[in-house]
Amino acid sequence: MCVSKLIMMLVLLWVTKLVQVSGENTGFIFNYGFQSANLTMDGVSEITSNGLLQLTNETRLQTGHAFYPKPIVFTNNSFSTNFVFAIRPVTSPASGGHGMAFVISPTKAFPSATAGPYLGLFNITNNADPTNHVFAVELDITQSSEFDDIDGNHVGIDINGLKSMTSNSSGYYVNGFQFRNLSLKSGLPMQVWLDYDGGETEINVTLAPINANKPETPLLTLHQDLSQVLTNSSYVGFSSSTSASLIASHYVLGWSFQLNGKAQNLDASKLPKLPPLRRKRSMILPIVLPLLSLCLIIFVSLLVVCYIKKKRKFSEIVEDWERNYGPHRFKYKDLYFATKGFKEEELLGSGGFGKVYKGTMPGSKIEVAVKKVSHDSQQGMREFIAEIVSIGRLRHRNLVSLLGYCRRKGELLLVYEFMPNGSLDKYLHNQPGMTLNWMQRFKIIRGVALGLCYLHEEWEQVVVHRDVKASNVLLDSDFIGRLGDFGLARLYDHGVDPATTHLAGTIGYLAPEAIRTGRATTKSDVFAFGAFVLEVVCGRRPIERGSEDEILVDWVYGLWKKDEITEAMDQTLRTEYNREEVELALSLGLWCSNSKAKDRPSMRQVVQYLNKEAPMPDLLSLMSSPSCFGFIFESDKEFDNMIMSFPSASVDGTHTSISESLLSRGR
Repeated sequence: MCVSKLIMMLVLLWVTKLVQVSGENTGFIFNYGFQSANLTMDGVSEITSNGLLQLTNETRLQTGHAFYPKPIVFTNNSFSTNFVFAIRPVTSPASGGHGMAFVISPTKAFPSATAGPYLGLFNITNNADPTNHVFAVELDITQSSEFDDIDGNHVGIDINGLKSMTSNSSGYYVNGFQFRNLSLKSGLPMQVWLDYDGGETEINVTLAPINANKPETPLLTLHQDLSQVLTNSSYVGFSSSTSASLIASHYVLGWSFQLNGKAQNLDASKLPKLPPLRRKRSMILPIVLPLLSLCLIIFVSLLVVCYIKKKRKFSEIVEDWERNYGPHRFKYKDLYFATKGFKEEELLGSGGFGKVYKGTMPGSKIEVAVKKVSHDSQQGMREFIAEIVSIGRLRHRNLVSLLGYCRRKGELLLVYEFMPNGSLDKYLHNQPGMTLNWMQRFKIIRGVALGLCYLHEEWEQVVVHRDVKASNVLLDSDFIGRLGDFGLARLYDHGVDPATTHLAGTIGYLAPEAIRTGRATTKSDVFAFGAFVLEVVCGRRPIERGSEDEILVDWVYGLWKKDEITEAMDQTLRTEYNREEVELALSLGLWCSNSKAKDRPSMRQVVQYLNKEAPMPDLLSLMSSPSCFGFIFESDKEFDNMIMSFPSASVDGTHTSISESLLSRGR
């Protein structure tokens, strides 16, 4: 009899250690498991053999509840709770499930509650009903749009419904300000601290890994008077649920609670252990293995076929002499992916000498413009590539950098620096709503002059561009004019006459001597620059079919003779321009358009005049004959005969271009 009484007293002492209830200052702690907790449970919740409180299992569309059995009066009282939980998705972390909640409720039974996103607490009709008198802290791993959830991994404070009063992504603060994320469905145990100060009406929720100390900065803070919510005796506990497709097991490893005081800390070393993660074994391996083997054979065969097709698709022409040009030689595969397969939506423009595509180089993300040029012969190719590589070393503020080239089958691809504002041509002729002002135009004229001066006199070799025109002047992000498209450029040493005899360029910009001899010089570039200057100032092309004044230089020259040269400028500039600069630009345009090459200025002189470093000579003193500017045609028939004298020339409305491929004829 004495032995039985002694055993009874020891049991009572042990239970008293686990559960302490003292009048109005209710307090308890479950640090060794829940075997003797005597919790009120329903649904699929259970106590495991090692003392874990498991709220849900692998059963679909079920709820689970577990509450401390005695009611607590919360009116005007502070309280604190600390618990350790873990959420383990049944299939994989990616599949998720629904979360769980710590709950204070006037009832321990929820017969009308819905599983799934309602966490076993509410249903569609009573969610957010103020008569619920329910307070909860949700640990949710699914983003439910009907509750305006911020994401699929958050902690929220709920009152009478699942649309949180405040919420935050799961995590904790280190050193008071550094935030670290936590994944609620990682399967790892975590701690939650909930503290309510009835005097300050302040709710703080703090989250941390199981072995971490309580962070100084809470995850959530809400100012709310809970005495208006928890009006009657209430029960404290946990709730969770599963849905048809999202399943997770929810565990509580330990729990402490204190009314009007601080809840006791849990000792992580004494908590029961979570079960090991289970991995499902395949029951159909004998069937799956042969299928996998067959699929592997088919996959390898497809890989071989794709590899061969890819090799053919990206095959290039690479000869031994090109290997010295390594940094300037681009891979066709890189250019193909940079331009998205040379799709039409990446097309920047096209002309007689090829199409230009915008591209973004893989890896470096550098934006480029890729020009595709057709060629069907190897004659002159080595010389041409050597010149392309040499031109690639040009560096000047007013030149578009030629980055390199690529050869593939019947194509040559030239790679240029990308200019975001496109060609000057479209601002002069194709987009009247985006007309450039005079300051911008004069700056562009001066910039192109500086670029040509660099090509003619300042680089290690003389570079004759051979195609100076508005469509080859590109504008960078600051609308700085930069001369580009060196596909027709020709190089030779200083003091040596150029030997090329193949005509290249655009009608209206071609110097008379270049048309007669086919030989391009720096003076023929100056002539083209003169036509370009008149085009920029007047807003008209050098030659316009169907106009009363077809040849721009002759029209400007006629106005100059009548002392009305400023009448030639673009009508859109009438309200705002510098008269002195306009007259200077038009006079320079006429001088550069002199039909006699020896009477034209050098680009060095042009730069000096544009910079106002030297006074511009009187145009009358520069004239060697009354018709020394541009071309003088007696009739349309004579003009047409000139155009037809070039078999490869084509007229497209207002623009005539010589588009023959020099690569198929040599240089």
